[in-house]
Amino acid sequence: MSLTLNDVEKIAKLSRLSLDDGEKSATLEKLNAVFALVEKMQAVNTDGVEPMSHPHEVALRLRDDVVTETDHAADYQAVAPDVRERLYIVPQVIEE
Repeated sequence: MSLTLNDVEKIAKLSRLSLDDGEKSATLEKLNAVFALVEKMQAVNTDGVEPMSHPHEVALRLRDDVVTETDHAADYQAVAPDVRERLYIVPQVIEE
């Protein structure tokens, strides 16, 4: 898959980015290089290869689950304009 300058312009518009012609060309080259790399990676035969969560055999260091901080919610919410049942109440901004 490769992109065109028209695709880059659409992506820039959706991202609300203002790109000049040089930036569009550079972005096009970089994005096409990423897609080319992905295509190469997808072509690799991974049959019989088990997925792994980490490249090294490591054990997670676990610690006891203990509370180390006190609850400051009341302090933080004391300055809020509106709080109900420990929830911040904000004005509705999207009409139904």
